[in-house]
Formats: sequence, structure tokens, C-alpha cells
Amino acid sequence: MRSSNPVFSRRGFSRGSGYAGFTAPPQAGGPTATPYAGANPYAGTNPYATQAPQYTPQTRPMTMDDVVLRTGLTLGTVIVGATVGWLFLTGQLGFAIGAGLAATVLGFIQSFKRKPAPALILGYAALEGVFLGALSGFINDLPKMNGAPMQAVLGTMAVFVAMLVAYKTRIVRVTARFTRFVMIAALGFVLLSMVNLLFMVFGGGDGLGFRSGGLGILFGVVGVVLGALFLAMDFKQVEDGVAYGAPREESWLAAFGLTTTLVWIYWEMLRLISILRD
Repeated sequence: MRSSNPVFSRRGFSRGSGYAGFTAPPQAGGPTATPYAGANPYAGTNPYATQAPQYTPQTRPMTMDDVVLRTGLTLGTVIVGATVGWLFLTGQLGFAIGAGLAATVLGFIQSFKRKPAPALILGYAALEGVFLGALSGFINDLPKMNGAPMQAVLGTMAVFVAMLVAYKTRIVRVTARFTRFVMIAALGFVLLSMVNLLFMVFGGGDGLGFRSGGLGILFGVVGVVLGALFLAMDFKQVEDGVAYGAPREESWLAAFGLTTTLVWIYWEMLRLISILRD
């Protein structure tokens, strides 16, 4: 299954991933239904139901600690790559764009693989970091833009914390209707961005005006909000994966999804701040 991510689509934790699936943990009052389909998203015959659990690297269920550890490792790789890009590639747009394209290729390869590949995910994180670091350094050196990248980092952290609180307190509930709405909105956003880019390349100027002035500010706010909504969907995937016993290695997919969403939010936040400062 493709993921709920604005940049890449990644596969769900168990469906279609080559795993048999896991039954929901027993709870008083019967099984808990998910908001997606009213059933366990990892439903299937539990191969360990009639024997003691075998906690091997291949069968141990994913835990929240696994997700936190791998997400920290992936984001740390992005930070290292960004530091390299900032210090050594600022202003060298050719290298930056090349790193960004290579990261995109690795991301799409991972999104269509049946199982997570840590090397691909960390390679994506490193190249994406180089791209963001080089471009952020370039923007930081522009007139009136000094400090904009740091503001974007702080803004991204604020969005993450706010959405996590909203999700945990159930202010935001990820349902099937919520998911459809966000996916349709993201598709429209990406298509408009591509059309705007084509107008910029072939018509010159700012294209349709989605990256400057009042329309640009509105478009930037929509981009940040979409990223925040995708964070809620990422949280839901992690919660379901832990609750229903997704395999441990699937925590790499959680890390990949959270990283791509945070990269999206940072980039949209940086462009919004740049428009506001200009």
C-alpha cells in the first residue's frame, strides 16, 4: 500500500509487504476497531498464536522505542548531510540540485520495495540533507534572508510538537474521510506546484504567482498545513503498527515517513518565511 506522504508514497506496515500479519492484542470487551476499516489493519493468521513468542530480529514486534531510535538515526543523518551542504556546497546549486534529484530517486525506489531497506533510507536522508543544507545556505546569504533557515527549523519543530499534542489529545482524529481529504488536497497542491514550475521555466518570472505576494503566502500556509496533517497520518501508522504487532524492521518505514514529512514541512516553512521577509 502506498503511504500517506506528500513527497513519496511508502508501503503500509504489513499489507502487501510479504508478512503474514498479526492479530490485535487481546483487550477486555473484544477487539478494538480502527477508524480506517473497522478492523485490524494487520489482520491475518498469527503464526505465533499457539506457541510462546519467539523474539528474534525477524519476528519481534515493532515497539515505540524502535521507531524513536530509527527516526532519530534517520533525522541525524539528514542533519549531518545538511551540515556538509551548508559548509561546503553553499552557492553550488548544481551539486545541490543533483543531490536532491538523487535523494528523490532513492526515495521512490524505497517506496516501491516490498520491504524497508535501511541503506536506501539512510542514503536518501544523507542526500536530502546535503540538498537542504546547500539551498538553505544559499537562501541565508541572500539580502534580508539571514537567519531564515533557523526560523524554518524552529517553525518545523513547533508544527511537530503541536500536531503531536493535537493527535494524542484526539483533537485531530485520523479517519478514512480525513485520509481521503488530505490525499486529494495534497494531489491538488502538487499538481498546482508542477504547473507553476512549468510556467516559470517556459514563461519566466514567477509563473502563476504561487511563490510570491499574497497568493504565495496563502500557498505556503497551505503547504505547511498539509505537512502537519500528514504528520497526524504518520502518527496513526506508527500507533497501529505498535498496537497490532507489525514486524520490528517496519520501524524503518515509520522513520522514513516521518523524515520525508518533516523535510516537506521545513521546505514549505522556509519558502513561506522567505516570501514574508521579501
